[in-house]
Amino acid sequence: MEPQRILLIGGTGFLGNHLARRLSGAGHWLCLPTRRRERAKHLLTLPTSMVIEANVHDPDQLATLINGQDIVINLVGILQGGKGQPYGKGFARAHFQLPYLIAAAAKAAGVRRVLHVSALKAAADAPSGYLRSKTAGEEALREAGLDLTIFRPSVIFGSGDQFLNVFAALLRRMPVMPLACPNALFQPVWVEDVCACIAASLSEAGSIGQTYELCGPRQYTLRQLVEYVGAVTGHRRPILGLSDTLSYLQAWAMEFVPNGPMTRDNYYSMQIPNVCANTCGLPFGLSATPLEAVAPTYLLGLSRKSRYNDFRRSSGR
Repeated sequence: MEPQRILLIGGTGFLGNHLARRLSGAGHWLCLPTRRRERAKHLLTLPTSMVIEANVHDPDQLATLINGQDIVINLVGILQGGKGQPYGKGFARAHFQLPYLIAAAAKAAGVRRVLHVSALKAAADAPSGYLRSKTAGEEALREAGLDLTIFRPSVIFGSGDQFLNVFAALLRRMPVMPLACPNALFQPVWVEDVCACIAASLSEAGSIGQTYELCGPRQYTLRQLVEYVGAVTGHRRPILGLSDTLSYLQAWAMEFVPNGPMTRDNYYSMQIPNVCANTCGLPFGLSATPLEAVAPTYLLGLSRKSRYNDFRRSSGR
């Protein structure tokens, strides 16, 4: 495939970091907008990328960014967006209003090819504002009549994730792990597999108009995932699986903690199994990588770093 000019919105986040490296390595020219350029220093070394300070929520700035591009890829997603019906203001801004602005700016600039990362189990009647807002964003892009491809991944794991790494940090500090929604089902997919699917779709004309669910090869309960993280990192802890009522109350209490790890909206999302129908897998002939083949490589790294920090604290440094 010939190198393309790609606007990567959300390119400085977890998924964006990995995707930017893959696309740059393939020779594509990337424009990476960010509110603070200082936070994207690690991407400045990519030979075909340009990091620009911009507010993608501003229609004029977004129009300037999209003008002259061949492809727009939107990765923006948040897990906590406030309360409200059908969803909170944060979800509305990130998951609906931004895709709406992208659709309008792309049409005006004559940029037809748009790739959009949504979420597995997104639906207008889903129990959480997160999932309902993801559906609204998809519809805003579909209605624009663009050459659109949508990806709906399960929870994404990999180096730098805010999933397994969070549990690794909690297990290291807590003697007992009180776990909300212990039986919630997930089918985690490796970040590099998600990136491979997005990159492959760029040269697949048949991907236009398609929605792809992306899942790993195995389903797990949340309890199984936490137990696995404990075993890998050497921080096995008793896991206290909370009842449905206690899970809800824990999520409610966490809303009073700044940047807390859980909200009631997260609780509502976990009421639906986050797994693919018929085990799903990956498109374009790609094979999903088992979690067990990847997770130890970065979870053990976290463990070593944690021990190093312990030594520094004990020596007063």
